[in-house]
Amino acid sequence: MAAQTISEGEVAFDAPGAGKPCKTWYKIIGSLDSESVPLIALHGGPGGGHEYLAPLVDLHGKHGVPIVFYDQIGCARSTHLQEKKGDDSFWTFDLFVKELDNLVDHLKLREKGFYVLGQSWGGMLGSTYASRQPRGLKKLVLVSSPASIPLYMENCKTLLAGLPKNIRDTLEECDRLGDHESEKFQEAALVFNKKHVCRIDPMPEPVVTAFQHLKEDPTSYVTMQGPSEFIIEGTAFKGWEGFKRGHNIQVPTLLINGGYDEVGDVCFEPWFWTIPNVRWVTLQGASHMSHWEERDRFIQLCGTFLNGYK
Repeated sequence: MAAQTISEGEVAFDAPGAGKPCKTWYKIIGSLDSESVPLIALHGGPGGGHEYLAPLVDLHGKHGVPIVFYDQIGCARSTHLQEKKGDDSFWTFDLFVKELDNLVDHLKLREKGFYVLGQSWGGMLGSTYASRQPRGLKKLVLVSSPASIPLYMENCKTLLAGLPKNIRDTLEECDRLGDHESEKFQEAALVFNKKHVCRIDPMPEPVVTAFQHLKEDPTSYVTMQGPSEFIIEGTAFKGWEGFKRGHNIQVPTLLINGGYDEVGDVCFEPWFWTIPNVRWVTLQGASHMSHWEERDRFIQLCGTFLNGYK
């Protein structure tokens, strides 16, 4: 087991159009001075925060891979910009790509190199970043990240149809009324989440924390995505088809999703056909949080890929 050293820091980030100084908070597990190539973890949401990716620390403990966690702009310990709610021109993929590049440069990882793992929205960001072929990127892991939002929405329709009728009726009624805040909607959405987002009951505390972050400051989530996991209205996400740039991802790539995942095979598979150097594993017992639900297998897959796969 690798000895675990933990350090935290902040880096100034000049966010275009923010109108105020911004910062990105980060935490490093292990040492960036070691010979091992570090992994930068991109959390989901947008706005979910880094905490729910906690099982990735096992990659350091069991495989010696240093981990860089960070909270993306707009959430948790990084700068919040609630005044930008609804501003499609501010909350863009380019904003988050620039923030990631800024962090990579601050940590001086261009020469040494680095890996990127993105989960859910984090993988949409990670795939966009990798398709631009940034200097230093060595490998990419995409976890439960839709390759196509239109296909994701089709998949959600199928999954929603599998819910009990009273739950479907509640969700449809709330959607028709534009009611996505009420307790009735939240309770019905939780039924979907417990089946297709995280099947561990009760949900692990760090996963609950992610939902709390989204509740406390939904600015980036609501603006880019929409009011819930299965209603996509945001300009940044609606119509997004990242797989069409998959051929530009030139680093070895590992794909992981779950058998019960809200990001099912129909909207995940296009990565497999478009990324040149790719392998794909579906963890059948898992949903959207396979790093929790099938933790040991997940870590073994990632560790083997990062340390051995060429």
